[in-house]
Amino acid sequence: MLSAPRFDAAYLANPPPIYPVLSRRMGEEGKVMLRVHVEPDGRPSQVELRSSSGFPRLDDAALRAVRGWRFVPARRGDEAVAAWVLVPINFTLKTS
Repeated sequence: MLSAPRFDAAYLANPPPIYPVLSRRMGEEGKVMLRVHVEPDGRPSQVELRSSSGFPRLDDAALRAVRGWRFVPARRGDEAVAAWVLVPINFTLKTS
């Protein structure tokens, strides 16, 4: 019986997306949900927009950032395998 891969979706120490300057100025905030295909070596081979923040600048910033991330790959037993994972990216402006 073949078991499903286990994916703990560890994001390692990846840098957060850069908040677009114009988006900050215009007060744009939102959540971007990305669908990422992670290869056995931990690199994303495909990054797709699953749900938009409602602001193309924020969506693009999330896509650009996650394409350069490294992940802990899914495992099936002791073997690293390719798998899809959902990655939420939140853009929030902190007020003081």
